[in-house]
Amino acid sequence: MDQRDTAPDSWEQEDDVEATIDGQLDSEFASLNVNAKPFVPNVNAVEFVPTFVVKAHSENLDSVVAVEKISTMEVSESAAPVENGDSEITTEEPWDQKEVEEEPGGGSYGDRGPSVAATTEETTPETMEEEEETPAPKVPPTQPDAPKKEHINVVFIGHVDAGKSTIGGQIMYLTGMVDKRTLEKYEREAKEKNRETWYLSWALDTNQEERDKGKTVEVGRAYFETEKKHFTILDAPGHKSFVPNMIGGASQADLAVLVISARKGEFETGFEKGGQTREHAMLAKTAGVKHLIVLVNKMDDPTVNWSLERYEECKEKLVPFLKKVGFNPKKDIYFMPCSGLTGSNLKEPTDLCSWYTGLPFISHLDSLPHFKRSSDGPVRLPIVDKYKDMGTVILGKLESGSISKAQQLVMMPNRHVVELLSLLSDDVETDDAGPGENLKLRLKGIEEEEILPGFILCNAENLCHSGRTFDAQIVIIEHKSIICPGYNAVLHIHTCIEEVQLTALICLVDKKTGDKSKTRPRFVKQDQVCIARLRTAGTICLETFKDFPQMGRFTLRDEGKTIAIGKVLKLVAERD
Repeated sequence: MDQRDTAPDSWEQEDDVEATIDGQLDSEFASLNVNAKPFVPNVNAVEFVPTFVVKAHSENLDSVVAVEKISTMEVSESAAPVENGDSEITTEEPWDQKEVEEEPGGGSYGDRGPSVAATTEETTPETMEEEEETPAPKVPPTQPDAPKKEHINVVFIGHVDAGKSTIGGQIMYLTGMVDKRTLEKYEREAKEKNRETWYLSWALDTNQEERDKGKTVEVGRAYFETEKKHFTILDAPGHKSFVPNMIGGASQADLAVLVISARKGEFETGFEKGGQTREHAMLAKTAGVKHLIVLVNKMDDPTVNWSLERYEECKEKLVPFLKKVGFNPKKDIYFMPCSGLTGSNLKEPTDLCSWYTGLPFISHLDSLPHFKRSSDGPVRLPIVDKYKDMGTVILGKLESGSISKAQQLVMMPNRHVVELLSLLSDDVETDDAGPGENLKLRLKGIEEEEILPGFILCNAENLCHSGRTFDAQIVIIEHKSIICPGYNAVLHIHTCIEEVQLTALICLVDKKTGDKSKTRPRFVKQDQVCIARLRTAGTICLETFKDFPQMGRFTLRDEGKTIAIGKVLKLVAERD
């Protein structure tokens, strides 16, 4: 009976179906042989079927209507999230019509004929509609919530083994980005390697080498949301061999979290001359990070045990240094104790630490003021990384301007015209993106080999400047001997890394007064400020610091150490 309740697409089909069913019945009940003979010859089947279906309809109509009504109700309910206003009405209407048509149809077969035709014509769209509607509710989750949350990129910096990745993993767990099962799996795997305290960092250190050594190498990316904001975690490596990677991470950040370890001896090694605490804080400042949160981690360690004295000691040593780098201790720096391994004071305040009265870490991030960004400025997207995946995919942070799908952009400095095929903001597909968002873009019109990290996507109306020679103000931070014209170093500017030569020293700048010397210096040494002319090995994209700060600051590195920080004052045209 059920076979015939749903109307077929055409009557010929139904005919065949009937035949096969009868054949099956015959083979199955051959032993019974009750009324088999009259049924076997399928001569009258054509006339037979319609009358049979009509009878079925007239007898079963009430039950069918009831069933179908329930099913349409279900369909309309499941379709509700699609917010398809008409869906409820359309699904129910045809059945009401059928009821009206069918009930007076108590007359002869002739009367009923058309009503059957009507039912088939009407049920076919009905069943079609049902089929289309069921998968529909999958659509809403891909759209991010309507008012876009402010995007903030947080970079975790600090000495190796201060606990940056562990804090990142813990935050992702506390905000529900990593589920408990995954963490338990990491915990088991870490235990097998006798590394049970490392399991949280595995949420961010995903490749095997990083896990085996317990050291971050590449900048890990993850994201989490609070009530008001959407954060991207950039987990920078602390080891001094990987500082170039860390600079790339810091250049995308709006906010830096300097993680220091309060454990006896660890804080000191991180802070002494060879330690990364000082270098990272300085690099973060030159990368344009305005706000710094200092997390004093490992407060649960037996040597510390949440002691206020140790916390204050770390604070006293750090403040003068951060001040020297250029952070204002009253406005830009915020200290807080925490424990990455236990998660104390990251999301919820802890009882162990009664002397700390401020907000826990995640709540503090939520309460930060808004960052000012120009969405109507020129499009500037420095490229951090690129790879092949069904076309050319690039990663980067949109520094200014806004972009949308199918837009034509220009890739500088090679002036390739490219088209955006799709945009992913933190792995969620969108049609347009504003400044500050971390994006994955799929491009058309350029090969992956033609792109290098440090290239910049611009809009055609307003291209960024590119060149090789520029004048810059430089602060020499750490260098054993003197620096003369002809000195070579590695330049890190936004996401670009290029070899550079100091071609001429123009003048010295007095640190206190800002006065420039009348004579050209023959050399500069540590702690001096000078204006110099630099020339890169290849053409790079850059802007003056005044016009576009994110693309006008740089660091100079040599022999694995940061030698100097500086800002671009003016671009010098090439002499042919």
